[in-house]
Amino acid sequence: MPGHDPIAPLDPDVIKEAAKWLVRLHSGAAGEADHQAFARWRQARPEHEQAWQRAERLSRKFGAVAPELGVPVLTRQPGGNRRAILKTLATLGVALPAGWFGYRMSRGEADGVFRAGVGEQRPVVLADRSAVRLNTATDIAVRYSESTRLVELERGEIYIETARDMLGKARPFMVDTAHGRLRALGTRFTVRALDEDGGRTLLNVLEHRVEIVLRDSGERRIVEAGDSVRFSARAFEDVEAARLPSSAAPAWTRGMLEADAMRLDAFLQELSRFRPGIIRCAPEVAKLRVSGVFRIEDTDHVLDVIGQTLPVRIVRRTAYWVTVTSQAG
Repeated sequence: MPGHDPIAPLDPDVIKEAAKWLVRLHSGAAGEADHQAFARWRQARPEHEQAWQRAERLSRKFGAVAPELGVPVLTRQPGGNRRAILKTLATLGVALPAGWFGYRMSRGEADGVFRAGVGEQRPVVLADRSAVRLNTATDIAVRYSESTRLVELERGEIYIETARDMLGKARPFMVDTAHGRLRALGTRFTVRALDEDGGRTLLNVLEHRVEIVLRDSGERRIVEAGDSVRFSARAFEDVEAARLPSSAAPAWTRGMLEADAMRLDAFLQELSRFRPGIIRCAPEVAKLRVSGVFRIEDTDHVLDVIGQTLPVRIVRRTAYWVTVTSQAG
């Protein structure tokens, strides 16, 4: 039947992820790292590919996307297809948070837009002397007004040391993610946007406290120094001890990757954040444990060290495709 979509019903969160990728790739600011991350997302689960194909078909129907999207070919001017994309999102049944679409399609409206590419860290000092450090593959927008100080985390991870409001107005310092709003209560903390399991935000509080308000449910929670919590837009997961002492800054701010009996598959997933391409871990070696401190500026050397210290083989199929398998494999 014409117009019938044969794909089975999909998880609404997966559809929303596909919609966000549609907007990001048409923001006019998508770079090579974005397209590599998009390719990884499409390959991660069959549902991702189904959701993207559905979004792509609808967006072509409304004239928003060239048929060749999926490779880094974007020929239209940024913002020129805003109405068509809005139609696509409406047909998909996606309602993005207020301001989300406008930020990603008109990034220049923010006071400052900052990016760190894959394998980079970038320090930023804000107007009030608060310090933000961007980890690998991170995008933020900064919006300061008469009433608030706001950092929007689009993707990646940031480390923040808040400063006293120089205007003397005690404007709250807040961080927005796809899943909620965080309000700093005189503090140092890290915020990371997680891609797995449909998306989560991870907060580590290193000093004082941070209040979280979930985007969808409105539930509130105050997280104390030394604690870590993951949350979606609807619910909190269990509070855990932070992965580092409250007196310390994250290892990545010093250009290091620390592992303490970390599973090899988890370690390689973390290492892959700092290099372009994909690192695959064979199931038979996934549970091996890694301990040590590694410099992330040379990820090939880190892989060589893993190959020398664990019973594994490092197979470099291309510069962007590495497989870690057993020595017998």
